[in-house]
Amino acid sequence: MAISLQKGQKISLEKEAGAGLTRIIMGLGWDAAKGKSGVLGKLFGGGGDDSIDLDASCLLFDNGGNLIDVVWFRQLRSQDGSIQHSGDNRTGDGDGDDEQIQVNLAAIPATVKNLVFTVNNFTGQDFSKVENAYCRIINGANNSEIARYDLSCQGGHTAMVMAKVYRHNNEWKMHAIGDIGHGRTAGDLLPQITPLL
Repeated sequence: MAISLQKGQKISLEKEAGAGLTRIIMGLGWDAAKGKSGVLGKLFGGGGDDSIDLDASCLLFDNGGNLIDVVWFRQLRSQDGSIQHSGDNRTGDGDGDDEQIQVNLAAIPATVKNLVFTVNNFTGQDFSKVENAYCRIINGANNSEIARYDLSCQGGHTAMVMAKVYRHNNEWKMHAIGDIGHGRTAGDLLPQITPLL
């Protein structure tokens, strides 16, 4: 059974998934918040069920905290081929994950210590327009969910540093970060990410 993570919680992915974890998938899901109905709602900006374009990204850092690579909707594959993005979902419509980032842990170069997963609203709406947002880690071998983290903290932010997957004593661990921020792309969050490495 998957762990429901709390902000700041750290887990060992291998202990939770069983030995020999070699592939994980970071899934991101969300829905557009239902607007206020009726004439007054429309007058005061609540009437639409507008699409929300959230973007999942994965930033790769070395031991020194230097950014090595970024996987996002404009670069769907890491330069070394170990990380693959499912592609841009611009609406959040439908059930299940809206975007996924597949990670081949066994193929990640030894120089990579931290994988930081972020979510940004590229079109600039804040998270008050988002509901049912989550990220989850899935065991890529059997598609079983290892851990889930609820991101539905509605508010005036346009981005979030979701989680960090990192090497520690030859083991992959996960840290649920959940720090809110602002920016249309993962690069806008770099000043916020660096102290977390």
